[in-house]
Amino acid sequence: MAFDIELVGKIGSIALIDRENQDINYNILARLSRELKPGYIWVTSGAVEIGRLDYLRRNGTALEGTDEDNKTDYAAQGQSVLMQTYRQFIDSRYSVRQILVEHQHFNDEKKRKHLHGLLTRCPAQNAIPIINYNDAVSDEETRKYEIDKIKRNNGKAIECIDNDETASQIACLVKCKTLLILSTLDGSYLDVTDPSSLVERVSGKDLYELLENVEELQQHCHGSNRKGSQGAKAKLEYIKEPLRNGTRVIIANSKYSIKDILSGNVKATVFGL
Repeated sequence: MAFDIELVGKIGSIALIDRENQDINYNILARLSRELKPGYIWVTSGAVEIGRLDYLRRNGTALEGTDEDNKTDYAAQGQSVLMQTYRQFIDSRYSVRQILVEHQHFNDEKKRKHLHGLLTRCPAQNAIPIINYNDAVSDEETRKYEIDKIKRNNGKAIECIDNDETASQIACLVKCKTLLILSTLDGSYLDVTDPSSLVERVSGKDLYELLENVEELQQHCHGSNRKGSQGAKAKLEYIKEPLRNGTRVIIANSKYSIKDILSGNVKATVFGL
């Protein structure tokens, strides 16, 4: 099967933050950034939390607005810090392109086509796209209204509630060989409190059985580990569409190198036929 993009990778907010020192986890971000290359598309969370930490460090106190206003303001501040940090560590031979997306870019065919062209031109232009959902301009009430309208008109809508969904939609849009989702866990578990219950391979004799096995694994997923996260069950729901397209999906720990994960040299959960 022919693929247009080698890898779509996604890293979550928790993996990017050093909680002990209340700062960016530069060890992880620097190491992963050095591995990025043309042919990779990188979806990154972290703007809101990095913006909050940056504001707190500069002002000595947190913002006192509503949750929605604070999220907007922190995202706007954190996005520049996040991109500056990626640019600092990515190989200087490569261009870095910031792309901020919203749900409209996946629900409108013209916008999907435009985004597809932008992303698929990058490898030949020696460029690495860094993608994040555009929280700074995404008003929650307006977003919900727009999504409800799309659902009424089309029967369904791509919401991009979090960057797991965004990464999965990007993977489908560009037809990538591998979708890599990084967090602070080694993969998907039958019991997240028991490290020995890690499921290292989810496959099947055909696509139908593969998706059945993903759904079986979903029954073992409960809750989420942070506010705003949709949790492991939703993560597995999002990856079904890339799997239908023939994309291999890997859920792995950000403490490992991309090279070792893709080579199967470390523990992870690999989905695919």
